[in-house]
Amino acid sequence: MSCSSVSSFTTLFVPPKISSFSNHKPRFIHCSLGGTVVEPKTTAAAEPLLLNAVRGQDVERPPVWLMRQAGRYMKSYQIICEKYPSFRERSENVDLVVEISLQPWNVFKPDGVILFSDILTPLSGMNIPFDIVKGKGPVIFNPPTTAADVDQVREFNPEESVPYVGKALTILRREVDNKAAVLGFVGAPFTLASYVVEGGSSKHFTKIKRLAFSQPKVLHSLLQKFATSMAKYIQYQADNGAQAVQIFDSWATELSPVDFEEFSLHYLKQIVDAVKQTHPDLPLILYASGSGGLLERLALTGVDVVSLDWTVDMAEGRRRLGQNIAVQGNVDPGVLFGSREFITNRIHDTVIKAGKGKHILNLGHGIKVGTPEENVAYFFEVAKAIRY
Repeated sequence: MSCSSVSSFTTLFVPPKISSFSNHKPRFIHCSLGGTVVEPKTTAAAEPLLLNAVRGQDVERPPVWLMRQAGRYMKSYQIICEKYPSFRERSENVDLVVEISLQPWNVFKPDGVILFSDILTPLSGMNIPFDIVKGKGPVIFNPPTTAADVDQVREFNPEESVPYVGKALTILRREVDNKAAVLGFVGAPFTLASYVVEGGSSKHFTKIKRLAFSQPKVLHSLLQKFATSMAKYIQYQADNGAQAVQIFDSWATELSPVDFEEFSLHYLKQIVDAVKQTHPDLPLILYASGSGGLLERLALTGVDVVSLDWTVDMAEGRRRLGQNIAVQGNVDPGVLFGSREFITNRIHDTVIKAGKGKHILNLGHGIKVGTPEENVAYFFEVAKAIRY
């Protein structure tokens, strides 16, 4: 890709009603895909902007990265998929993981570079055979349904089972060179258990709920193994270069509040407590889609950042969570199919409602397949031109 530096941002639409941002004109890189991004400074900061923002330090703008920023909407990723059609091959090969993780970094220069992987990656190392099938998604070959089945599940040893994750994170830290934060991620115990017990993705979650409500001891045994394993996995990622780690509890919001407290909150707190004992300064981000009814409970986990989905008004979410916890999000991913003016307005609306500091600008969910790549470039352009 050929890029050239320009000093103007005449393509940036700033509506007159937005008055809380300055007219600061940073340098941009104009890219052949049709968008522009802020040109990175030539010297690396002592700490990435994202870490400073999470810790409540004074920052000039909110850091920005996007969930699923490395993925199928990018032409460069599609080319890799044609050559390597197996998702597991793409996510378990060090060279491919690094290349894919860096694709959005090379084009958009986000403030967070997240490891290309999957929350189910640890399963093989826990004696849970699985695959990710194109067009179908995750497939668990022998879903555990009894106490005897759960007894066969091993606790995860990341050094032995996924050494490629550690190697990839180490390379990413070197390549990004503190110009952005390198992010790792894991699945939360209830979400992992949901995939495993359901045998894959689910619409109604009847199998996991049947287990929870008829054989709770069996499910708790499985959840405990996942909690212990994911704490180890976060520690392993941090030891190998991750500067923050996001925990995905995508399916926890299928639970009622009282059941969330029993089958998810308890184990999330275990993970956070264990990690904070060994890595007290590692920022932990928690994301659960559709979590509007559980926000206050998410904060009780002890994480540093709660990532809001787009169904929660950012100002309301900020009020409910309080000022002591950072927030992430929460632009609707569908906004990226809109006009430039519409994208700009929604970004500014989100940032204004989040207030100054302790905010990571992101989407409320992952980038959708088919999102115009030039609109993602424009999202970053607008976001990185904001000044508090």
